[in-house]
Amino acid sequence: MSIERDVIILGSGPAGLTAALYSARANLKPLVIEGVEAGGQLMLTTMVDNWPGFRDGIMGPDLMTEMRAQAERFGAEIIQGDVTSVDLSRRPFLVTVGTSEYLAKALVLATGASAKWLELGVDRKLSGRGVSTCATCDGYFFKGRPVAVIGGGDTAMEEAIYLSKLASSVVVIHRRDSLRASKVMQDKAFATPSISFLWDTEVIDIRDITKGEVDALVLRNTVTGLTSQLAVEGVFIGIGHIPNTKLFRGQIELDENGYIRTHHGSRTSVEGVFAAGDVQDHIYRQAVTAAGSGCVVSRSTRHPTPHPRHRRPPPVQA
Repeated sequence: MSIERDVIILGSGPAGLTAALYSARANLKPLVIEGVEAGGQLMLTTMVDNWPGFRDGIMGPDLMTEMRAQAERFGAEIIQGDVTSVDLSRRPFLVTVGTSEYLAKALVLATGASAKWLELGVDRKLSGRGVSTCATCDGYFFKGRPVAVIGGGDTAMEEAIYLSKLASSVVVIHRRDSLRASKVMQDKAFATPSISFLWDTEVIDIRDITKGEVDALVLRNTVTGLTSQLAVEGVFIGIGHIPNTKLFRGQIELDENGYIRTHHGSRTSVEGVFAAGDVQDHIYRQAVTAAGSGCVVSRSTRHPTPHPRHRRPPPVQA
């Protein structure tokens, strides 16, 4: 037997939990399906210094715990489990979690985006201890210290340019002999004195896991095969993000990179389906902007834009 809800929210990061908070306060009794990786990318972050209201910062997992408790306080129901399928061709929408089925009058997609890792094993283990996928989030901790940025696209150049204002030096490590970034981003990076480049180079190890911190990178030249070490205190992986939209492909409009297209703030190409957070935002990717979009979503589910034929005509000008 399927359980019908007014609002179902997929995802429990800042966007999903903010949408849940506002929806719960509107007495819509939202159901949040948080997924196995509950809390989003902030669960992988140590100190969050750019969340308003915490002048001394707050640990990422602590922030998500508080947001979750706040949503539950107002009546949001949160369950753990990965959504196995979504049917957007019917109303109400069908959401399947294992053997359980849920029906949603309104559906909020806040499944986020996952940063690409080097998949060395050690890079994930040192996350928050010298390895980061977000310079805006963690760059301040490396003020006056040498860092490296891995990648050659716009993401890497954005990270390098941002870090150049904080770190003592920034080395961009790219496995090819030219960048993939747009010309304007390349020009900005090349014109920044504190940014240097290592071409035809890949990272094969990050040290030192035994110390629980980064003190060097082990590099290999992709042309000669020679290995070397580079002393750095921080490494920022800028090889892009993957929006978590696999479940929705073919059912909803996505852009060329797989992000959900939205209009009027949070509406998608399917009436009654809304998107918030990094799953539709490939520009800012900040916790605070994700939370803001979660608020916009909750307002949209309560105040749908009327069809043009049903709108009141403009007043006649005298």
